[in-house]
Amino acid sequence: MKMNEHDSLPSLRRFPAEWEQHDCVLLAWPHEETDWAYMLDDARRCIADIVRAISEEECVMLVGPAELCLRSVQEQNFNPERVRFVDMPTNDTWARDFGALTVEVDGSLRLLDFKFNGWGLKFAADKDNLITSRLAAKDMFGVGVENHLNFVLEGGSVESDGEGTLLTTAECLLSPNRNGGWDKEQISAYLAQSFGFNHQLYLHHGALLGDDTDSHIDTLARLAPYNTILYCGAGEPDNPNHADLVKMQEELTTLRTPEGMPYNLIELPLPDVIEIDGEVLPATYANFLITPTRILLPVYGQHRNDFLASQVLRIAFPDHDVVPIDCVPLIRQHGSLHCVTMQFPKGAVSGIENGRWVSNKSLE
Repeated sequence: MKMNEHDSLPSLRRFPAEWEQHDCVLLAWPHEETDWAYMLDDARRCIADIVRAISEEECVMLVGPAELCLRSVQEQNFNPERVRFVDMPTNDTWARDFGALTVEVDGSLRLLDFKFNGWGLKFAADKDNLITSRLAAKDMFGVGVENHLNFVLEGGSVESDGEGTLLTTAECLLSPNRNGGWDKEQISAYLAQSFGFNHQLYLHHGALLGDDTDSHIDTLARLAPYNTILYCGAGEPDNPNHADLVKMQEELTTLRTPEGMPYNLIELPLPDVIEIDGEVLPATYANFLITPTRILLPVYGQHRNDFLASQVLRIAFPDHDVVPIDCVPLIRQHGSLHCVTMQFPKGAVSGIENGRWVSNKSLE
């Protein structure tokens, strides 16, 4: 469906939790004109592993410029009933931050298209900022798309429990290079109006060295069912991230549910420091993707920590299978697994029936 301007926002809105039913997950394929050029094979292997893990359960929408991507995508032999390639220009692969965010509006789904400006004007984003509108023009969506391009917002900066609670970080949402003319009160009111958030929690501590996003919440703490928050532990005192993560943990203990109760806090291990060419990279186990029956967990070749993280996730999601994916290639570009994916809830995408693409345009 085509883009629609919103004259007034209906009052009854809900931002679904990530663990609810999906139609598909959006990813972008790395190519020679992205920052992946120097390690393209490794990046493609990692993205392909993620695509295969998702497509065993649900559909994948894979975007990229055909002249640079289609041949290498076809070489992967993805299941065409589960993976559809859509030709369009891209700057990079961080679908979590340029992908549309889906809300329920009076019981019906709607996609919200926010402005993506490369995490506060750090990187080029002119092509990625247009991906939602271009997908809409190709009739990839089965619901309306609402224009919010007056406001900068990335999917990695907001966490929802599906019941009106927002978990986010002040450093990101209040960044002057995103919505510099807006104060916290204005931003909170806009988010409440756009998503239906009636309980907003801002963390003021927690940052990972090497993180270009200004402390996206999906690198630090994640909401889970039953008033649970999984959070990135502080690690050993000699870890350069330790001090600020300790402050974040202390802050998490002060958060309260809408009913005034403390949250159930579950600590994830902090990966051992990954350093390349003298640069500490922002490795985190909090950057996992939740599908209806699986948790796709980024791992980093650290057997003890990788195993512990998988066990912790089984506590929070006992009915989910945990699928580890080697994300060392992604962390070299300062992101991880959740960052390269964006889920669309069931009913949001056209051309999918019974968990499969029914169009004959797959991998065209």
